[in-house]
Amino acid sequence: MIRRPPRSTPLYSSAASDVYKRQMIEIVNWQFDHRLSELGVIPRTSQGLIGIILSPFLHTGFDHLFVNTLPVLFLGTFAALQGRRPFLLTIMIIIIGEGFLLWCFGRTAVHVGASGLAFGLFGYLVARAWYHRGLWSLTVGIVVVVFYGGLLVGLSPTIKGMSWEGHLFGLIAGVISARILWRRDAVQSSNPAR
Repeated sequence: MIRRPPRSTPLYSSAASDVYKRQMIEIVNWQFDHRLSELGVIPRTSQGLIGIILSPFLHTGFDHLFVNTLPVLFLGTFAALQGRRPFLLTIMIIIIGEGFLLWCFGRTAVHVGASGLAFGLFGYLVARAWYHRGLWSLTVGIVVVVFYGGLLVGLSPTIKGMSWEGHLFGLIAGVISARILWRRDAVQSSNPAR
């Protein structure tokens, strides 16, 4: 069986493009006095459904955006090394999964920010190391835990003004994404294309 390697993605291109889009959206949001942030996830309301998709792109200010930028860029770069298609699928699963769980089970508030995505990428990379158990995946998993294991403090419900539920649901969505992609890879390797 001859398998083509995944289409190469320049190291920072996918993750950096994502960060750039968030910065442009924050500039527009700032121009509108952050009224766009009202489009975040508002649990169990019809108005809050749009936030499932939009909330990771909306922030309460440049400081909020900055705090989310480095983890998304660092973790997103490692996730993007798996190839463009798995990266985009992972991002989609995390955003929709985290947003939906937050909409169903989150406390009543407007939830915005990319920190759920950062937690999702963290969960994805660590779970991927668990499921794949290859040298590269394990190395990435260890590096991620060493550099960003402190993120787990963000799961504490005692920190005011922070959506710990978004962090938790992002982490869960990332683990689910790793499981889905691992199963997909297992099925594809057992049924090689002719």
